[in-house]
Amino acid sequence: MQLLKDKVVFLTGGTEGIGYECAKTYHKAGAKVSIITHKEDSLKNCRMQFFNDDIHYILADVSKPVDVNRAITETLGRFGKIDVIHNNAGVSNPSKTVCDTTDEEWDKVFNVNVKGIYHTTKYGIAALKETKGTILNTGSLVGDIGQELHAAYTATKGAVNALTKSMALDYAPFGIRVNAVAPAGVWTPMLRRWSNQQPNAAHIEHYLDEIHPLGYCPEGDVVADACLFLVSEHARFITGCILPVSGGAELGYRRYMDQPSAKDGIVLPVNSKAK
Repeated sequence: MQLLKDKVVFLTGGTEGIGYECAKTYHKAGAKVSIITHKEDSLKNCRMQFFNDDIHYILADVSKPVDVNRAITETLGRFGKIDVIHNNAGVSNPSKTVCDTTDEEWDKVFNVNVKGIYHTTKYGIAALKETKGTILNTGSLVGDIGQELHAAYTATKGAVNALTKSMALDYAPFGIRVNAVAPAGVWTPMLRRWSNQQPNAAHIEHYLDEIHPLGYCPEGDVVADACLFLVSEHARFITGCILPVSGGAELGYRRYMDQPSAKDGIVLPVNSKAK
């Protein structure tokens, strides 16, 4: 059964990592997908692997209102409607405390991770009202539990959680649902490159497996499957939900004595999402 047959998905950050897995999953489920990225090389590489008449690529920066307005207009011109806006684009840098974060770094992570959602909603809400569509935000488990040396990033993901719930209330009268997924560790090309560069790559892999009570760090397809559920009619009475896709990483007391930490000079990548 194609859960998104004849639906149109506007997906930001869709050429790498979790976003790319979502793009493939949505398309397999019957959707036409407009994939937005600000990375020209990534767009070209993705297009070579994943392309047909139901996939449309747009080079745009979600932090820039003119770019987002153009991308929404272009998607409507190509496919005629928008049923789903999935705000997946995001950045995780800098890996710093609040005091060490510069004004420019702080503004960049908020402009992409939070203001990007503001832009897609502002310019896409009229289309969603027409289709009684849905909005999905990619959050992170750290938005609830925090993480050392990622103060700005975790602040944005906490904001995404609150924004998701407020938007769910604001747009429910129009039949529009708004939800978020909150992954923990996820194997993506970015995370694999990072782990292979560490002095003890095997230890890193063991650590990433062990933070999840289910016993392994997953691939991006597990997040994509959860996203597919939330944007489909199977979730038609779910809104304002922050769905952990974490293998239980938030449960119990799981700080291991041998885990890498800031004191060891190791800063773990947040949420493991390549954008």
